[in-house]
Amino acid sequence: MSVDLTEGVTFETDRELLPLVLRPYRDHCKYMRSAVVAVEPPGRPTVSGDFAIGDSCYIDDTGHFNAVEFNICYNQLAYYLIAKSVKERLIPVLGEWELDDFWRHQLPNILITSFRSRFKQRMRGKRFFGSVSLTDSVRLEKSDRWDPLVVLHTVCRFWDETGGRSSGDVRLAITDSAR
Repeated sequence: MSVDLTEGVTFETDRELLPLVLRPYRDHCKYMRSAVVAVEPPGRPTVSGDFAIGDSCYIDDTGHFNAVEFNICYNQLAYYLIAKSVKERLIPVLGEWELDDFWRHQLPNILITSFRSRFKQRMRGKRFFGSVSLTDSVRLEKSDRWDPLVVLHTVCRFWDETGGRSSGDVRLAITDSAR
């Protein structure tokens, strides 16, 4: 059964799904603590998450949220958004997928093809918030390299309670997306 995407629908953090989505990450890199998915007219899902970075996974503490952490946090939000959308049937181009399809594709077939980040106001990395919104999705039955190919266009942003903020535009490709 699919959700009526013309109505505003909200899904609170799925406590069973979240740890499964974060399973590929090392324990000290599981930054996302919660994730809420909302579907706003005209049927585009957005995930909002709460984050905490105890210690950076790759560098001494810089004192601020940086590009590597931006990318890791984006990935965690995007993976959760896709998984929850598959579970609740929120993205029509993935309408035939089941969660097993997501798990099979998560690491080898969900690729960032374009990534742009902007840091507008210095942000602390210890505790902050983020969101990813799906702005467009396309399924290509034939492409130069992968059949079929799903392309997801997203926008994201991160912010903290002190006014720090950053944003980005990211395009994802899901290769070999057939069930």
